[in-house]
Amino acid sequence: MSILIQLQDIHKAYGTHTIFDDASVSFAKSDKIGGIGRNGAGKTTLCKLITGEEDPEAGTISKSPRLRLSYLEQGTPFAPEEEVLAFLMRYTQKTDWQCGKVAGRFQLKGDVLQTKISDLPGGYQTRVKLTAMLLSEPNFLILDEPTNYLDLRTLILLERFLKDFPGGYLIISHDREFLKRTCRQSLEIERGALTLFPGNIEAYLEYKVDRVEEELRYNKNLDAKRRHLQDFVARYRVRKATASRAQSRLKQLSRLETINIESPLQTVRIRLPKVEPKKGVALTCTDLSVGYPDHTVANHLRFEIERGEHVAILGDNGEGKTTFLKTIAGQLAPCGGEYKWGHEIRHAFYAQHVYSKLNPKDDVLTTLKREAASDVLPQEILDLAGSFLFQGDDVYKPISVLSGGERARVCLASLLLSRRPVLLLDEPTNHLDFETVEALGRALNDYAGTVFFVSHDRTFVQLVATNILEVKDGTVKLYPDNYESYVYQAEREITDAESLATNAKTERKAAPTNDYELRKERRSRINKLRRRAEQLEKRLAEYEKERDEIHQHFLDKPLEYSKERRQRHDELAQLVTAAESEWVEVNEELESLEKMED
Repeated sequence: MSILIQLQDIHKAYGTHTIFDDASVSFAKSDKIGGIGRNGAGKTTLCKLITGEEDPEAGTISKSPRLRLSYLEQGTPFAPEEEVLAFLMRYTQKTDWQCGKVAGRFQLKGDVLQTKISDLPGGYQTRVKLTAMLLSEPNFLILDEPTNYLDLRTLILLERFLKDFPGGYLIISHDREFLKRTCRQSLEIERGALTLFPGNIEAYLEYKVDRVEEELRYNKNLDAKRRHLQDFVARYRVRKATASRAQSRLKQLSRLETINIESPLQTVRIRLPKVEPKKGVALTCTDLSVGYPDHTVANHLRFEIERGEHVAILGDNGEGKTTFLKTIAGQLAPCGGEYKWGHEIRHAFYAQHVYSKLNPKDDVLTTLKREAASDVLPQEILDLAGSFLFQGDDVYKPISVLSGGERARVCLASLLLSRRPVLLLDEPTNHLDFETVEALGRALNDYAGTVFFVSHDRTFVQLVATNILEVKDGTVKLYPDNYESYVYQAEREITDAESLATNAKTERKAAPTNDYELRKERRSRINKLRRRAEQLEKRLAEYEKERDEIHQHFLDKPLEYSKERRQRHDELAQLVTAAESEWVEVNEELESLEKMED
């Protein structure tokens, strides 16, 4: 195993707050690591230490001479007026065609390359940073929250790239599904330590639970053994014939040590203020057009949403999801038509970057009190603050000292305390650790009010959504199927687009002019089909293995029902069907061409 990066006995603190205390970890060139940890635990600090942006107070960081490190940072490395292609060429010192080729892998083509980066949606800006990162030809990647603001199709593109990436990487992310699909190992940043586990995030979380249960059992058995030895010593140490044996037991007793089980970290349990469930229509759109004075984003929107529905607004970046949400929130005027909320409906709106508008001089409690509905009791405010991990004196922390994730929690808590029957949420999961994301998802799942939300976190969407509004090609309409079908369709569209691009390149080649050229072209196609068949067979084996493992788990532990496992089992069944269908098509074409060679 070739070690590229090694951190040894690292100590790092900000003032009195210790981030790492004698923390050690090593990364090899083939490691595919998913990094998890609470907000403020030190995930971004770890990235900065590895890249050299910050230095530890103690300990050593060693890097192999063979290391070619590239970092997807959370900040913006481009100038405000810089265009995409100009930035890529300046930042990477590569030619325009080299930059364009890599940019195309993330659907940055044509006019987009000449667009100011500051004018692009957040997801496209992340694509630009991904392109810049890859142009340096690295063998190890550091990706700090790469999924923030990425739409589903870009996420799938990134996943496919990472699966084929020959080097190693460390991904810090709150998106459990993304980590599960891309990472083979897990790194937890917690209590000043770094714990590297040789399994994916699902395996690690199960291991943590099993380890605590095992340690509790060990201590319980040890206590029983200690009591038995104490009774033996007390009974026989005073008798001369048994004193030596009692002394031996006394020595055994002195060597018994229980395992020190650290108290668990506070668990996020979000309890939403109750709203009265009501029947009827929540929102009606009649020939609604949304956009801006200089251009319309989507036209002729016609649909109704019933009260109590939880609607995921999905689509590619730049299609108009946030524009639609801002329109029904009253932040933007309609370009045409109208929308109408149901009788006596009031809504609360959580916008992207809303946490940046908090008053830095206020403390947490002051902020929550100001935003809470008049009938919310002081204890309810403290209870909700506690569920977002602001307990005790934490509620008196100034906003100015909070991390981005902590500020996002303050904003979400404020919005929930408003006790509105309709919640409008634009990317509410960004900057939250995955535990908070999933706790919020579970709470919203039980929420009796109506929810409209934009999110690309697949676990969160799966937990919350009852309906899907798809924003695509200048319109917004209700998607006819469930979320699993939506994800599957997106994957198929990307696969089809890649196949069309490959076929187009083939068609652009000069047509063979003689038998030799024909045979050469045919053999090349046969080789490509054989490689594709092998890839599909490998992918099928992986899908079937994971599916069968989940199925066996159901058989072995029928009482341990898991919604996530059931959803993953169903998703794998769809993936197996799709892969088998493509495998059949590939092999039929391959058989036909091989017969021509005979």
